[in-house]
Amino acid sequence: MDLNTLWFIIIAVLFIGFFFLEGFDYGVGILLPIIGKDDTSRRKIINAIGPHWDGNEVWLLTAGGATFAAFPNWYATMFSGFYLALVLMLLALIVRGVAFEYRSKHSTSKWRNTWDWMIFIGSFVPALLWGVAIANLIRGVPIDKNMNYTGNFFTLLNPYGLVGGLASLTMFMLHGAIFLSLKSTGNVLEGARTWAKKMWPVATVLLFAFVIYSYFETDMFTKLGVDPGVTPILAAIAILSVGSLLKAKKDGWAFVMTGLTIALSTITVFIGLFPRVMVSSLNPDWSLTIYNASSSPYTLTVMSWVALIFVPFVLAYQGWSYWVFKKRISDKTDLEY
Repeated sequence: MDLNTLWFIIIAVLFIGFFFLEGFDYGVGILLPIIGKDDTSRRKIINAIGPHWDGNEVWLLTAGGATFAAFPNWYATMFSGFYLALVLMLLALIVRGVAFEYRSKHSTSKWRNTWDWMIFIGSFVPALLWGVAIANLIRGVPIDKNMNYTGNFFTLLNPYGLVGGLASLTMFMLHGAIFLSLKSTGNVLEGARTWAKKMWPVATVLLFAFVIYSYFETDMFTKLGVDPGVTPILAAIAILSVGSLLKAKKDGWAFVMTGLTIALSTITVFIGLFPRVMVSSLNPDWSLTIYNASSSPYTLTVMSWVALIFVPFVLAYQGWSYWVFKKRISDKTDLEY
């Protein structure tokens, strides 16, 4: 395995971690004003992700930094081509972060309700746009021979991209509802289970629709090279099992299955791309690959040693934080937000 392939795999792993962790984070944020019927229940919901939301976003920063350092041409083309979409996502995340910190500064219902809806918007927008972005990466976007994106924001809002956005949105909502059922008690727990049961068939149908649509809109399942193999099948089995697990109130296993669905779906996308990182819809020969978009071998070597030394510490710290805050949020819990 060469270093180009290694860093493609590392970036894939970083996005798997991001979608798994930030996925339930977004889902809880979207469900906040829906499940939370009063201020106390909403504070419980926010406290369920309060110790984790900013740490989860580190995975995105790390993935972006790794992309910039390992594949600068990929970073440049994607961030310039998807500029408006990424700015909207960034603004949503800023509003979301501010809302977490500001909602508890005043006790008036109008103040807190306003910031609760800001959390909703700040979670809804990136949950939708990530699916749109991933769909366009595998479908292909107009990239010329100089690696320049020649489309605009509305080029990304094609039917296939929107189906991908809805699939990611509903999948994250399902993931978040199940996570909330693991972290809550009382009315919040019952509300989370109710919404998980509602979201499961919607997310399942949209995910299957996206896979079927991908067969006609992309070359993921037909191109020469790497075959996605059994990962789509395993993802299908995982999401289908969630329904029966929810009925049996086996929330822990249901969360594992939604997490596996997200992880296996992300793996399928990266396998379908390899060895490309961005597909050109103008000419296949103009697609960006792990070779024509990469840094020098020396840069990749230095990065590999840095990752080998520091990544285990980051993983250990985040695992420790989840262990410390593993208890359910109950009426006896001191609510911070």
